[in-house]
Amino acid sequence: MADYISKWHRELGIFSKIKPLIILEGNVLDSYQYPEEGSTPKGSILRLAEYLHFCFKDMGYQNIVFYDSLRGFYNTCEEGYLDDFAKLSECSASQGYIKADFKGGNKNNSAADIVRKTLSQNKEATVIVMDFVSRYITSPDNLNQSEVDSFTVLLQASLDAKDVRTANNGILKNLLVLITNKSNDIPAWFYLQNPNVKIITLSSPSKEEREALVKSDNFPSFFAGEVYGEDSAYYNNHADELEKIQDKFIALTEGFSFTEINGLRRLCKNEKVHIQNMCDIIDLYKYGIKENPWKSLDLEKIRNAKTDFENRVKGQDYAITKTLDVIKRAITGMSGLQGSSHTRPKGVLFFAGPTGTGKTETAKTLAEILFGDESCCKRFDMSEYGQSHSDQKLLGAPPGYVGYEAGGQLTNAVKNNPFSILLFDEIEKAHPSILDKFLQILEDGRMTDGQGNTVYFSETIIIFTSNLGIFTVNDYGQREANVTSKMSYQEISVRVREAIEDYFKLQLGRPEILNRIGENIVVFDYIRPDTAKLILNSQVNKIIKNLSSEKHITLTIADSAMTALTEQALNNLQNGGRGIGNVVENLLINPLSRYLFDNEIFYNASINIENIDATAIPPTLNCRIF
Repeated sequence: MADYISKWHRELGIFSKIKPLIILEGNVLDSYQYPEEGSTPKGSILRLAEYLHFCFKDMGYQNIVFYDSLRGFYNTCEEGYLDDFAKLSECSASQGYIKADFKGGNKNNSAADIVRKTLSQNKEATVIVMDFVSRYITSPDNLNQSEVDSFTVLLQASLDAKDVRTANNGILKNLLVLITNKSNDIPAWFYLQNPNVKIITLSSPSKEEREALVKSDNFPSFFAGEVYGEDSAYYNNHADELEKIQDKFIALTEGFSFTEINGLRRLCKNEKVHIQNMCDIIDLYKYGIKENPWKSLDLEKIRNAKTDFENRVKGQDYAITKTLDVIKRAITGMSGLQGSSHTRPKGVLFFAGPTGTGKTETAKTLAEILFGDESCCKRFDMSEYGQSHSDQKLLGAPPGYVGYEAGGQLTNAVKNNPFSILLFDEIEKAHPSILDKFLQILEDGRMTDGQGNTVYFSETIIIFTSNLGIFTVNDYGQREANVTSKMSYQEISVRVREAIEDYFKLQLGRPEILNRIGENIVVFDYIRPDTAKLILNSQVNKIIKNLSSEKHITLTIADSAMTALTEQALNNLQNGGRGIGNVVENLLINPLSRYLFDNEIFYNASINIENIDATAIPPTLNCRIF
């Protein structure tokens, strides 16, 4: 590929010729790959200070010196520069430093005074790079007089900076460079509406920069010598396969700093990872583990998963099929292939439909099938996040606020178990500002918590549940049913999806959230009579089984009693499976518990329920003990 020079490097070359004061902000603590052949070998990985030294040296600057408030003036990149600067500034260097206090204001040999003297001379082209400027003062909005004086002198120094004619590089402008995390860490009056200032932002490495690092002579350094020697013979003859691996690695490192990518390089080498597995090292770096549960799934269990679902979720064939399609797409690595991001969650599902139809149970069943443990489904009740500040509960409070140390409930859950299902129950009850947070998660698969740590969602499945579309509000502000159990599933599905689209597009004004979810809206059907009977039988059989295994009580239910249960269950279908559970609790569990207690039957018995009186208050059982 062609050599790529970063935007900020090109801007630095352009504006150093016309602006005496340059502020570098953003990703300033990172390392960078030097893009050109010059005073340092092309492709060298350098800290920003070293990078700037060689960059300005290659431009032709004769004096290059750095300053911070702890060490004073220095240059540890190459010998001789500090001594030359000391002569130019008429100061004395001791043990590799020129001590100077930043808050000395206009005093002789203060840091600001030395800067002014050296920038105003025209003998030698000079660059002074002031590092860690964010730490020079306590607060940019509350400066004491000495701090105001120091920044004022720096401002004067930039205005007085001279052009210097050099023998080999033409005219160069004496230059002051400030390195800060954010430009607003220094007084706004220092740089706002100042035509002599250029602010240059250093961002995370672009795709082109990451390509320049990976698809270059540096690539062999990602691997142990014997590993690369073993693998390279094959990939020399299969360049297209190698490029696919490199492209995937480049895509998965989106948002990584050069320092992190260099850490991946060392980790890959230390762990003796083979070329075909180099992308796996990203999981080790992100999560601290080598094994990715997604790659060790029991595929036979997934093939038979529909049976497992049907044992727990009744009458939702379409929902189960659609859910399994998303999972199979994740397992085969097909998720997001039509887009540019490789870091999105493994899958996104939006479960909609009447209450009690199995939405939450489907999510729990999925966690059991995929990860062997229902607890891997992390549920968040979004009714708890209805306030605008609730995002702090999810993602963590910012520094200085109560709860900062605790972190966020969501980010903590993902950090503790990155391979999980995240269930956001009744998403419509969350505050709209929280929905905005999901945009980044769904698109980029990562989020920065309140403590500044990046949390990755790329190994999760995200499931939203909602009752949207079941009821709507008419022109008089009254709530009325939008769908009923008398409608066909096809009609229910169309009406619910339309109501969901109206909610996000018209009511919330957030169509982009709906776009991230795409066609993964799964509408659950009402519990139909045949399904209700299956659910009822399942719950009754579970009671019989548990009594037998835990208390050695054999329970049988006569047909007449079962008919009474069934009639009551079928009269309560509006509440779905939960309604059937309530009927079982009211007509069977409660009166049976009363009967067992009153007759002191705690273990080892055989009981037949001959009839259930559902009209009695409370309901009663007619039982016979064998």
